[in-house]
Amino acid sequence: QLQLVESGGGLVQPGGSLRLSCAASGFTLDYYAIGWFRQVPGKEREGVSCISSSGSTTNYADSVKGRFTISRDNAKNTVYLQMRSLKPEDTAVYYCAAWDVQNMCVMTPRYDYWGQGTQVTVSS
Repeated sequence: QLQLVESGGGLVQPGGSLRLSCAASGFTLDYYAIGWFRQVPGKEREGVSCISSSGSTTNYADSVKGRFTISRDNAKNTVYLQMRSLKPEDTAVYYCAAWDVQNMCVMTPRYDYWGQGTQVTVSS
């Protein structure tokens, strides 16, 4: 069964850091673009970042550029989202998603497989 599992969320103070992980089971991520999205109640799911299957292409939402870094370790079948200088407005449930496409990624929610999400709360 194809499954994505996010981890690493939690409560952090403004200015702090967290690293989210997206681990795949039942399939290899080598051939998949991975996107990170976030959602708060009452709002649409927002694209945060994405990375192509090879890792050569990455994209970021303007709101997180310079603060978040996406990376992947295909040997561990895991994609990471390093989040720094966190702000209260980063508070959301964060989801990772996989799309069977080569050499590109997008930050629209057209991905095929989704995880269950991990809560990130930025508050003092």
